[in-house]
Parts: sequence; C-alpha cells; structure tokens
Amino acid sequence: MPGSGYTYVCKLDALDEGVPRRFEVESVPVSLVLAERQVFAIHDVCSHSAVSLSEGEVDGCTVECWLHASRFDLRTGHPLDPPATRPVPVYPVRIEDGSVYVRATPRSEQ
Repeated sequence: MPGSGYTYVCKLDALDEGVPRRFEVESVPVSLVLAERQVFAIHDVCSHSAVSLSEGEVDGCTVECWLHASRFDLRTGHPLDPPATRPVPVYPVRIEDGSVYVRATPRSEQ
C-alpha cells in the first residue's frame, strides 16, 4: 500500500487466534492480535510498567499485562483494571490480499 501511510507487517495466516505477536512498525513496538475475527494493533508497551503486552494473555478483545494483571481493551487501548490508569495507543489496521498493514500513527492522532 505504497503512499497510504500503512506499512506491511505480515501475512494474515501468520497470526493465531488469541495469540499476541510483537512487530516493529516504523520503529514503533506494536502487538498484533487476531481476536474475534479481527486484527488489532496495540502499542506493545504497558503504560504502567513498561513491559511487553505481546507476552500477555488475550481474552476476547482484551490483553492482560503479565506483570501486574492490568487488562487493556484492544479496540481503544483503555485500561480496564488497575494498576494501569493510562491508555496505550492503538493503531489502524488494514487487511488486503491476505496481508496485514498497520499505520504507525495512533488512532487518536489521526
């Protein structure tokens, strides 16, 4: 998708349902999650403890930080449980011809 602001990340079939995977998109750490037949892109660093969210557990449209158990909504990045109080960025995703593309600009900044 040259010129669109989206970067190729991986083939869709490289993602397993409910298993987060870490990627770098334009030097931004991003966790891709296939959940409920959608692909979500969320910043891969917990806003509370600066650990990788791609090492956490997925339940529906949430990912849980493995260190302190804060859960984040994959759609919005908002924390659902303490100790995290600040959201993490989420990024737009496009699927085209079996490939996953991510725009490294958070949704709130578009």
